Amino acid sequence: MADNNEENIERFLYPRARFRGEFSPEHLAFDANLQEFAQRVSLICGLETGGKVPPEEAYHQIKQLWRDLKKSKDSLLSESKPPRPELPPEE
Repeated sequence: MADNNEENIERFLYPRARFRGEFSPEHLAFDANLQEFAQRVSLICGLETGGKVPPEEAYHQIKQLWRDLKKSKDSLLSESKPPRPELPPEE
């Protein structure tokens, strides 16, 4: 029962939307990174608004998250990939 409660709390705090784009492992990984970025920015903004984190610290944390997201994009989506090989027709 406690595990189910923890799972519900986890789902509430860190919701995940279904992936609806053109499927590839790279797109799926970037989508997960983008969702995590949005969740963390939201949390940092809430902490700053509530006075728990100073504005400068919130800014620096969000800036670092942005840099990490850009690295993710560059490594997952910007690399030129070799064309897929053509398969022989099925008989």
